[in-house]
Amino acid sequence: MSARHFSASAPSRAKNRIYPNRIRREDELQTLTLMSASSRVPLITMWMTTWCQSCKMVSPMIQELIERDGIGEEQGGVSFAEVEMDSPDLGGIAGIGLRYGINSIPTLLAFDRQEPQLETKVYKLDELKNRDFLTKWIETEAARRGQGGAGGNLFGLFGR
Repeated sequence: MSARHFSASAPSRAKNRIYPNRIRREDELQTLTLMSASSRVPLITMWMTTWCQSCKMVSPMIQELIERDGIGEEQGGVSFAEVEMDSPDLGGIAGIGLRYGINSIPTLLAFDRQEPQLETKVYKLDELKNRDFLTKWIETEAARRGQGGAGGNLFGLFGR
């Protein structure tokens, strides 16, 4: 019989994860939200299009905060993926984005327990360009850890 070894040391910080491939099909989004729910690590999605110039400026900054700076790791970690709204397999601009109330590009939307956190989605460009705002937002979303709480209602579709 082999002996089990247990550690009395504090658990290490969760590592954030950046998914390198953009989501272009609904089943890819479903897979990532399932993985997020099972691991209790919120999934942050950036809804964008291939032609969006603001997206090309905002996404690298968010990825830098999550990957290089480790924002959210102390709160339990986050994962991040870009959703390419103009992909024909997502129904184009009028497709899956409408289901989640995405009416502006770029938009940040977190998923926790497979639920979109509609009340905290970020779509205002001045907020999306503000590192301090984004740092606090990522930390708040990371702290959910499967607790949800900002799923929203009909009025939540329109963001903060």
